[in-house]
This record gives sequence, structure tokens and C-alpha cells, in this order.
Amino acid sequence: MDDTVVDGFDTGRFEASRTRLASLAYRLLGSAADAEDAVQDAYLRWQAADRRHINVPEAWLTRVVTNLCLDRLRSAQDRRERAVGAWLPEPLLAGDPMLGPADTYEQRESVSLAVLTVMERLSPHERAVYLLREAFSYSHAEIAGILDITESASQQHLHRARGRITAVRRPGGETDPAAARRIVEEFLAAASSGRTERLVELLTDDATAISDGAGLTATLLRYTTAQRIAAVARAGFAPTPAKRRLAGGTPAVHYTIVNGAPAVLFVVGDQVVGAVTFDIADGRITTVRGVAAPTRLARLTDAWRRHVPDPPLIAQW
Repeated sequence: MDDTVVDGFDTGRFEASRTRLASLAYRLLGSAADAEDAVQDAYLRWQAADRRHINVPEAWLTRVVTNLCLDRLRSAQDRRERAVGAWLPEPLLAGDPMLGPADTYEQRESVSLAVLTVMERLSPHERAVYLLREAFSYSHAEIAGILDITESASQQHLHRARGRITAVRRPGGETDPAAARRIVEEFLAAASSGRTERLVELLTDDATAISDGAGLTATLLRYTTAQRIAAVARAGFAPTPAKRRLAGGTPAVHYTIVNGAPAVLFVVGDQVVGAVTFDIADGRITTVRGVAAPTRLARLTDAWRRHVPDPPLIAQW
């Protein structure tokens, strides 16, 4: 077999793993752009490696991508960027292959914005062990080999990670999709019409709202208490000429699913200019996240352009 055929075969073996590797990297980093960079770096290492001595390409590539991501998480620049309070996970539209496996509750939960945010409280090893075990079903022996740790250490990392994630997990499990949509539609209607009492009823007493301020602020905007969030929602969802100028036109408002959670997207033409996601438990909203910084919406916009949406909830906002 000549070198051209060998290289083509080996490239095909890498490409067969690309989606899985990108899904793992996204879960580890919370950023689609960073995940793509990690996978591309892994491809360069794959090309440079003596592949005759790689017996199990999937395991080798998983190890490389995981450790590239851990190196990034440990880097001084990455720690600074995440420490200033300006970091939110990058939202992805339902159906994006980077969201990866979604057959089990644990797999779906591991890519939720809530869990991706909690991941920031875990050490890099805790994060990696949790995801490799819960989202990709690796054994502790396999994880030990990937991370160059003992099986006992892998089990301890998993125990600590599960404890932290369980501590912030809301009771009740997954919300019925139809009920979730109804709650979001009611929230949107109440916010648009200024009905503060109804907004408060739809929120839990300890609800939280987080916004990236469209990338115009140095840190995230955070709001607590149902009354405060209701007031912010009334102001934020009320259309004004200034908001339309900032958006670049008059948005349509669509209901959709982002990272497994109900969401509304503000769309001008084929450009997503804002995304608001909702975490729901026991029939009420626990967390509202607003993302409008263009850098956080690039991949979501690309996916939206290939998407056939339902009619908008609001045709002209």
C-alpha cells in the first residue's frame, strides 16, 4: 500500500472520530470555537504520529483531545478569561452534532448550560473524569489510561464531581417539552405586555438571571429574586428603536431548543442577534440566560441558517 493510500485511509479514520471528539472538547471547554481548535490540533498530531504503532485510534485520539483541552483549562490566559466573570458557555442549537450523544439523561444533562456552568467549579481532572464516564461511558480503567492517573483516583474525581453537580441539580428531572414551551410563551407574553405579577408567578423565589450584556460589559450581569428579574425582563423584552438599531433591524422571535433547554431566539434576516434560554423545574423558571455577544452566537447562527424554523412567536418585535 503506497503512502498516498495509507494517508487517505488514516485521514478517514480520524474523520470518523471528528464529531465525537468535537463533542467531548465542547463539553470540556464550553466553547465551540475552542473545541474546533482542539480537534484541529489533534488532527495535526495524528498526521505527525507514527500511526503504525497506534493500535486503537479512538483511544489515542480521545487521550490527545482530552489532554489538549486540559492544557487549555490550566493555561494562565484561560483562567484569566474565565475568572473575570465574563464567561458563559456558548449556546448550540438542537441538532448540532457538537452536542454529541443524547441517549441518556446523563448525556443530555452534561451538555446543558447549567452543567457546563457548574463545570467551572470543578478541577480539570474532575471535569474530564465526569464527562468521560457520564457522557461517553468510558470505564475507570480506560479513563485512568487517558488521563495517566490510577483507577482509584478516577473514582475519587468522579465522586467529587457528581457531588458538586448534584448539589445544584433541581428536583423533578426533565421537563415535559410541551409544558416547557407553554411556560416560556407565557413568560414572553407577560414580559412583552409588562405584567409583572404574572412574571413573578412564573419564576421560583430563588431564580437567577444572567446576561452577557451583548458583549458591551466587562462582566456578566446577574440578577436575583423573582421581583428583580421580572423588572429586568419587562425592560429587556420591551422593543424600542434603540434596541432595533443595536440589533440591526426588527427581529422576529422564535421558540426553539438550545443545549436541551427551551429558548427564544431574536433573528434579523438569517442572523441570530440574541438568545434567551430557560431552566425549568416543577413548572417554574429557575434560571434565565441571555446571550447577545456576536462571538457567542456565531455557530448558533450558522446552524439556524440551515434550519427550517416553525412560525415565529412574534413576527416583528
